[in-house]
Amino acid sequence: MSFEHIILVYIIPVLIWVAVISITLRLLVKKQAVSATLSWLMIIYLVPLIGVIAYLIFGEIKLGTRRAKAFQLLKPKYTHWLQQLSEQKDLVTHSQDPRYHALFKLVHQRLGIPNIRGNELHILDTPESIIRSIIRDIQQALHSINMVFYIWSNDGLINEVKQALEEAVQRGVKVCLLLDSVGSNAFLKSPICKEMRERGIEITEALHVNLFRMFFNRIDLRQHRKIIVIDNQIAYTGSMNMVDPNFFKQDSNVGNWIDVMVRINGPVSPILNSLHAWDWEIETMEELPLLLPNCPLVEIDDNDTHSVQVIASGPAFPDDLIAQSLATVIYAAKESIVITSPYFVPSHNIAEALRIAAFRGVDITLILPKNNDSLMVRWASRTFFDDLLEAGVKIYHFEAGLLHTKSVLIDNKLALVGTVNMDLRSFLLNFEITVAVEDRNFANEVATLHENYLANSSALNMQEWINRPFYHRIIERLFFLFSPLL
Repeated sequence: MSFEHIILVYIIPVLIWVAVISITLRLLVKKQAVSATLSWLMIIYLVPLIGVIAYLIFGEIKLGTRRAKAFQLLKPKYTHWLQQLSEQKDLVTHSQDPRYHALFKLVHQRLGIPNIRGNELHILDTPESIIRSIIRDIQQALHSINMVFYIWSNDGLINEVKQALEEAVQRGVKVCLLLDSVGSNAFLKSPICKEMRERGIEITEALHVNLFRMFFNRIDLRQHRKIIVIDNQIAYTGSMNMVDPNFFKQDSNVGNWIDVMVRINGPVSPILNSLHAWDWEIETMEELPLLLPNCPLVEIDDNDTHSVQVIASGPAFPDDLIAQSLATVIYAAKESIVITSPYFVPSHNIAEALRIAAFRGVDITLILPKNNDSLMVRWASRTFFDDLLEAGVKIYHFEAGLLHTKSVLIDNKLALVGTVNMDLRSFLLNFEITVAVEDRNFANEVATLHENYLANSSALNMQEWINRPFYHRIIERLFFLFSPLL
């Protein structure tokens, strides 16, 4: 028997099964959702070789040795800055409604980020209004423009953003763009990116993907935040990437992407700026200024503090904070919950929290896109519909494009808007940002936004859903088995 034959017949199978047993033991002692554990066990025992390789690449949330060390090295500095901010008694506030104290206390305790009052916020809900507003603020910038985006695609109206940034650099404004390696891959390799760098715009690639290090760093961790901060005072965040929908993914057959951005003028903007600075310093080792708020506050009265709680998440940040925050506000709801999300594959805990709220009599509405760009998510999300509809949750399918807005409105009082999808990838893997806003006018703007979405949506009929073809149920369950891995 040749040596090659011995390797092929005996050594390789033994190594594979040693790896399978080792991964099994790791999964049994690892703290994670049971559904994720069962999904991995199913894969590695059904297709051992593929399963072992997949687990080595995707099974552990590994930020990478260099980034993990940099994160921990920089953490004391940013924690100290947040402590200084928390001592600004004229800025830090508590919720006007006792129901939301738990959310703000949870985030402050786990992240160190306080609830900041005195902010002016507005929803911008069309590409034209969003981009024009951003350009106007860039044109007024005096000192700094800091941006983080998952996708940057320099087509259509984004060309005008590019021009405004180049003119800002000529005025002496420091411009720092942090773009995700995968989401902005085409742009980062383009002549336009090179041209912008040559004209003085600092552009850094976040979470660079290196296939040679895939077994040491998880390669599908993504910088999914969307943040703009101008002069430490004006800020934007929300669901829209730096793209013009008229030129973006037009071949995906889902229509234009429907997004929102929140424009913020006020003392919470420096917190968003600090998150950009932290991410920037981890990637570049270049320190950016950390400045406390120095801007006028919106007039505050006893009934409205115009407060904003920033919730940041990602690898190395506190585990499960996004899911814990969502569960906290769902359980706090008394009257109504409206949720929009392009990808709805939540954890069982969130799905159960929604069912319990519905059983308590809370009016719950989910607005989801009729079609989206992920076949797996489209089918997997339907697994939850039976239980939710049975509990009385109303599900609507948006038909006027791919609804990409990520928002939650509780009792028409507390609004959460940001980059977080209702799926495990956003909960566990991506670097995300959400703002929880307790502001009457802003809540009304979000409510109006939801009404407009509902006007372009159709309700999912319970009886028609029950009578769907049996093979649909099989497909839904098959895709759901992989939902912890999506």
